[in-house]
Amino acid sequence: MTTKDFQLKSVCDVLEFCCFSALSHLAATSFTAPLVRPVTSSIRMSAADSLEGKSQETGMVVWDPLGLADLGSPATLAWFRHAELKHGRVAMAAFLGWLVATGNQLAIKNGHDGIHFPGYCSPFQTGTTFADIAAAGGPMEQWQAVPEVGKLQIIGAIFIIEHQSEWKCKPHYMAGGTPGSLKGLKNFWDPIGLTAKFDAKKMERQRLSELKNGRAAMLGIVGCLIAGKIPGSVPAGPNGFFEGAALTEPFGTFASYH
Repeated sequence: MTTKDFQLKSVCDVLEFCCFSALSHLAATSFTAPLVRPVTSSIRMSAADSLEGKSQETGMVVWDPLGLADLGSPATLAWFRHAELKHGRVAMAAFLGWLVATGNQLAIKNGHDGIHFPGYCSPFQTGTTFADIAAAGGPMEQWQAVPEVGKLQIIGAIFIIEHQSEWKCKPHYMAGGTPGSLKGLKNFWDPIGLTAKFDAKKMERQRLSELKNGRAAMLGIVGCLIAGKIPGSVPAGPNGFFEGAALTEPFGTFASYH
C-alpha cells in the first residue's frame, strides 16, 4: 500500500467514525423519554361542594365567588345554610303577602273589595275589620292599620317558632342536625302530611325547589321595597303597583314617609 492510499484510507476511517458518532447521538436523543412535569389542578375545592342547591343556573356547581363557605368550620357553614333557608321562607311569605296587599290596593281603587278574611280583626280593642285593613293602602299602610295587640300576636308567634326551632329540634343543625329542618316541630312542620308519601328523590327535588324559590323571593321582596322607595326603578307591574312605604317601625309611624 502506497503512502497516498494509506492517507486516503485514514481520511475515510475518520469520516466513517464521525458519521457513526452523529447517527448514534441522533438515535439517542430521538428515543429519549420526554421530561414528565407534574400536572397541577386549578380547580378549587369548596366546603359547600357537598351541599344541595347546585342547578343549571350555576352550571351544576356551587356559586360562591367570594369563598364565603370557607370562612369557618362546618358548624359555620351549617349556620349559613340554615339562615339561607329561613330567610328564603320568610321572603316567600313576604313576597306573596306584598302582592296580595298591593293587589288589594289596586282592586279597591277600581271599586272592588280585594282579598281579605271576613269579619273583625279586633272586635274588642278597636273594632277594626279585615276589610278596613285591606282598604288602608299599600302593604306598610295595612300593617299600620293592624291594632297593637294584633301586632304583638304576630311578633310573638314569630318568636315562639324561632325559639322552638332552636331548642326542640335535636340534634341542633350546627351539631350534626339538618339545616332548615323543622321536623322536631311535628304539628308545625307538616300538619296535613303532604310529605308523608314522598320518596327520597321527590324530597330532594322539593328541597332544591325550596332553595331556588327562596333565593328568587329574597330578590323579589328587595325589589318591591326598592320600587316603593324609588318610583320607576322596577319597570315591571302596572302603574302604581309598587307605590307606598318601603320601611316602617313595628309600633310607630312610617320610617320612610317622614
